[in-house]
Amino acid sequence: MIVREPPSALKLFFVMQGSIVPKITSRIIGVALLTTIVLLVDQHVIALPRISISAMGIFGVALSLFLGFRNNAAYDRWWEARKLWGAMIADLRNLGRNLSIFVREGEVRAEILSLGVAFSHLHRGFLRDVDVSAEISGWIGETQSNALIAHANPADAALREMADRLGKHGERGAISGFGQMTISNTLATLAQSQAGCERIATTPLPFVYSLMVRRTTYLYCWLLPFALIESTNWFAPVFAAVVAYVFFGLQAVTNELELPFRNVQCESRRQNDHRNGLMI
Repeated sequence: MIVREPPSALKLFFVMQGSIVPKITSRIIGVALLTTIVLLVDQHVIALPRISISAMGIFGVALSLFLGFRNNAAYDRWWEARKLWGAMIADLRNLGRNLSIFVREGEVRAEILSLGVAFSHLHRGFLRDVDVSAEISGWIGETQSNALIAHANPADAALREMADRLGKHGERGAISGFGQMTISNTLATLAQSQAGCERIATTPLPFVYSLMVRRTTYLYCWLLPFALIESTNWFAPVFAAVVAYVFFGLQAVTNELELPFRNVQCESRRQNDHRNGLMI
């Protein structure tokens, strides 16, 4: 998410960073061209059938309801993902403080904290589908890194390894019983945040919602020129482009919110390589 100062009224129409316009420009131009073609054919070739503007208004209200429902559902996913990731960061910080309080041996603290850092990287790698072996090797060593990555769920394996180390150091008296219980509670909340993030990453919105909204949006924008040719004449392409910007823009924003952990840069590289006939 890009957070920036609000632009001035003039710059507001030309800001591209963080805007959805570059992704939907082709569709906006396509709707405007379709409207222009419909106008030219209607005026110079043959009179085309008209659609009542009030009927299109009712159609537009229904489409807005569909888009609003899907947008709310996608935003709820994005906001929940943000809260879960923030809770995980807080728990990792609490883990460091708890280890400083209850573990006096510096090597033991460093050992468990390194596994905590590896857990966060492994979890990030799963959510964003990226290779994090280089990052975690610097913290826990290449041998242990390979052993964790070999598991079906490497992040969960890191949590289990932390629990095992906690139990072993507790048996030899390096950590008190109360300290073990406190740190164990922190590991439990980390596991809950991890499971919540995995649920969001692996359970997208039902495809039928996306399919219905996409079909309805295209159908509305394709029919709109036949409702505008009589009431707006040569302003019809402008009105059609604005409507396309609103509906296609909201649809594209919803697509981004639906997958809050998506790695946009990696996805763009995959799409470019796919266009060039490469496999990664």
